[in-house]
Amino acid sequence: MGASPARLVIALSVAAALAIFVVYTALAGNGVAQLTPSTIGTAKGNVLLVGKVVGPVQHVGDTLRFAVKDIGDKKPARVDVSYSGSVPSLFRTGRDISVAGVMRHGRFAATRDSLITKCPDHYAPSSASSKT
Repeated sequence: MGASPARLVIALSVAAALAIFVVYTALAGNGVAQLTPSTIGTAKGNVLLVGKVVGPVQHVGDTLRFAVKDIGDKKPARVDVSYSGSVPSLFRTGRDISVAGVMRHGRFAATRDSLITKCPDHYAPSSASSKT
């Protein structure tokens, strides 16, 4: 008695589906939580902090210190950030950013070189170039 070709196709389909599921869960399990200042609270482990830079921005040695608040939200939640590493040229007060790191003693200790600034939503020419 020979095995039916339909059984073989079904068995291979199930095996392929299980393989895809295992790969997907392995990759998705390494995700990092993306949190805002109002939701970070006492987060454990590595997270991605997303927010708007509020002043003042201070340079203390090779460390950059600044605060981040929720983007587009009037909630008073702010998180103080300590960061060292390369600073994007678009970084400044009022800019939306994301930075990876961990909460330590009420301050966000950012991972070196993890600071990313969001580009502005629209281009506005400077007043000097609009006069030409």
